[in-house]
Amino acid sequence: MGLFSWKKNKTKEEQKENTSENEQELVDTKEQQEIEEDVIKEDNNINVQENNSNENADITSKEEVIENIDEVEDENEIPQEQEEEGKKKRGFFGKLVKGLTKTRNNILGGVDQVLSSFTKIDEDFYEELEEALIVADLGVNTAMTIIEDLREKVKENKIKDTAGVRELLMEELKELMKNEDDLYEFTEKKSVVLVIGVNGVGKTTTIGKLANQYKQKGKKVILAAADTFRAAAIDQLAEWSNRAGVELISQQENSDPGAVVFDAVQAAKAREADLLICDTAGRLHNKKNLMEELRKIFKIINREYPEAHKEVLLVLDSTTGQNALQQAKQFKDIADITGIVLTKLDGTAKGGIAVAIQTELNIPVKYIGVGEGIDDMQQFNSEEFVSALFEE
Repeated sequence: MGLFSWKKNKTKEEQKENTSENEQELVDTKEQQEIEEDVIKEDNNINVQENNSNENADITSKEEVIENIDEVEDENEIPQEQEEEGKKKRGFFGKLVKGLTKTRNNILGGVDQVLSSFTKIDEDFYEELEEALIVADLGVNTAMTIIEDLREKVKENKIKDTAGVRELLMEELKELMKNEDDLYEFTEKKSVVLVIGVNGVGKTTTIGKLANQYKQKGKKVILAAADTFRAAAIDQLAEWSNRAGVELISQQENSDPGAVVFDAVQAAKAREADLLICDTAGRLHNKKNLMEELRKIFKIINREYPEAHKEVLLVLDSTTGQNALQQAKQFKDIADITGIVLTKLDGTAKGGIAVAIQTELNIPVKYIGVGEGIDDMQQFNSEEFVSALFEE
């Protein structure tokens, strides 16, 4: 083989090798590109999945937040009945504050004058404060009790100036007026309620308002017109029974009160009434006759309706002040009084008598009236009463 031929062949082989190398490089490059594309696709897929996961997580998170908000709204949602009841309570407290304006001025006027007149707490201070409470119709015994308790609390709390006494006085009144939790259990039982009191204190009006109140609460209420001696007493109670939408059991004027109660008891049992509220005569000029009449009524109720709870409410006119306390003492000797109803608190400066009655006679004030409207009588709340007294 000549040199030229050898070189030619070698060149062909080199070209062939170069071509193979180039082809291999192209293949490698292509494979590398495919691998990179696959990697990119995988990365993209991963990113898409992550984005989808994040979006799903966001959606889930939003849904959870919405659910949580809904749950909070559900928890915070106040039923319409409770909301209406709350509005009624706030409305009555407003009436109470307004109704006790004269009493508040009478009590706090004297108390604040004493507090501002003294810079230190001494015996003269206590004497002046006690006199201010007596003048405000809290009564001598009640005023003495309050001052004695204040002395102890001032000492315990190490109060040095008169400014701190006002708050202690407020807490002391709340404590004195505090009622037990079971005072109104009779409204959840089959009960007979006897309403007693002298003429003119608002007995008939009280019965009508109580009937309306418990009728509105879904109770079946029956009224008995057992005050058969006072002129127009039956007609007045009939008017209230119509306004409240409850049944009235009555007879002719001057009929036997015991016979009326007997008929009313039979009606209450037959109709499965929740509350039977009986009006009674209110004559104190002949206590013996009144005592005998009440004893007869109690005997009929106990004989004919022994399973019923017995409640005796004494109605007192708060405008009479200390005279109301004396009436309560007289009636306590006649009947086993379970509660006091204080009427006309909105028209008197003598509302402090509520404190005296509950403190001295240990008879709880159960209902108070602060207006002429049918809804203006409510269960007594010592916290609200004292807060209304000290409202500024």
